[in-house]
Amino acid sequence: MRDYLRALVTGELSAGDPVPSERMLCERFGVSRMTVRQAVDALVVEGLLERIQGRGTFVAPPKVDLQVRLASFTEEMVRRGMTASVKVLTAETAPAPPDIAAALDIAVGDTVIHLYRLRFADDAPMAVEHTWLPSDRLPAFLEHGVPSSVYVELGERGLTPDWGEDTIDAGEADDEEAELLTIKPGKPVLRITRRAFTGDQAIEYAQSAYRSDRYTLWVPVSRPNAPVVPRRRTTTQNTDINPNTTPNTKPIRSTT
Repeated sequence: MRDYLRALVTGELSAGDPVPSERMLCERFGVSRMTVRQAVDALVVEGLLERIQGRGTFVAPPKVDLQVRLASFTEEMVRRGMTASVKVLTAETAPAPPDIAAALDIAVGDTVIHLYRLRFADDAPMAVEHTWLPSDRLPAFLEHGVPSSVYVELGERGLTPDWGEDTIDAGEADDEEAELLTIKPGKPVLRITRRAFTGDQAIEYAQSAYRSDRYTLWVPVSRPNAPVVPRRRTTTQNTDINPNTTPNTKPIRSTT
């Protein structure tokens, strides 16, 4: 049953198309409704199908693989052949509260640039994002409006982030996020918190909520390097060594 539905979704139907009803599947395969529901449930979990209450079961939109890398949302969407756009909800300068100041390694009350934006890919809402930047390093940042890409603007100022750290958590959409992302309150979202650095100075702190029904997190992994262990000096036991003579030995250098 699952194989049939998977082949139907991937080979014949498009996103938004309805799948055959439970009754039709029961009659075709001669199985119980419980069996059909279990098969459908498995494909809902995989993200191939989605249930819409009061309407039925439909082919889910394809998920975007979100790779953990130091790149902007626009760069990631362009890499996937999608058109990125943004709606600016807030663009302001404000005193840094304690948590933002700590993240950017500045003093509490220092001025920061705060951007609150709704991100789209091919006109579909994908993520809600708060971004904070240290104002003293980015003079006149908002003078001509919000840049279409923060990372492009940072690059033009010679401040392209060269390393960073992401923290990823599972969460539930609050009422405001749900309205912006066109999902129901309480639906799961991927929460990603990022600190990005230029050299040894923090240049960006961001908190984003991504629709988990449209994203799958992709993390490339590799085997860790072998641990570096200094070579131990090998000694040979010999009871006939004259204690009054100096052994002819050379120091062994450890490798790192």
